Amino acid sequence: MPKNKLKQIFLSTFYLSAFTFGGGYVIVTLLKNKFVDELHWIDEEEMLDLVAIAQSSPGAIAVNGAVVVGYQLCGIPGVLAAISGAVLPPFLILTAVSVFYRAFQDQFLFKALLSGMRAGVGAVVISVVWDMGKNVVQTRDRILMVILILSFVAGYFLHINVAFIILAAAAIGAIRSLAKRRKIEN
Repeated sequence: MPKNKLKQIFLSTFYLSAFTFGGGYVIVTLLKNKFVDELHWIDEEEMLDLVAIAQSSPGAIAVNGAVVVGYQLCGIPGVLAAISGAVLPPFLILTAVSVFYRAFQDQFLFKALLSGMRAGVGAVVISVVWDMGKNVVQTRDRILMVILILSFVAGYFLHINVAFIILAAAAIGAIRSLAKRRKIEN
C-alpha cells in the first residue's frame, strides 16, 4: 500500500474533521464527496454500506465513518491514518475553545457566529438525508422504501429510540439476505 495513499487518507480526514461543524452526520456527506466523488476510491453503494456499519457501531459516527473508510482503503494502517486525522482536529479545537470560552461566551459576535453555524449544519444534515434517501428510492426496491418511511415515522413522530430502529432494519436486511441466498441455492 502506497504511503501516499495513507497520507491522503490522513490529510482528507484531518481536513474534513477540522472544518465540519454540527456532529458526525455532517461528515458522512463530506466523506462521500471526498472518497467517492472526488478520489473515486470507493463506489457509492459501498459507501452506503460503510455508513450503515458506522451508524450501527457504538461511538461517534464521525470516528466510526473514518475507521470503516480507512479500513476499506488500506486495512489497519488506513484505520490508524483515518482515526488520527478524524480525532486530532476536534481535540485541538476543543482544547483551545475550552481555554477561551469563558472570555467569549457573552460576546455578541461569538453568539452570532454559533447561530450561523447551526443554520449551516441544518442544511448539511438535510443534504445527507437527501443523498441517502435518494439512493434508496432510486433502487426502486419497495421493501427498502417502506423501511425508509417507517424508520422516519418511528423516529420522528413516534420518538422510538434510534437503536431499535437500526436493529429492526438490520434484522429485516438479514432476513432478506438469507431468503435471497436460499432462493439462489434452490
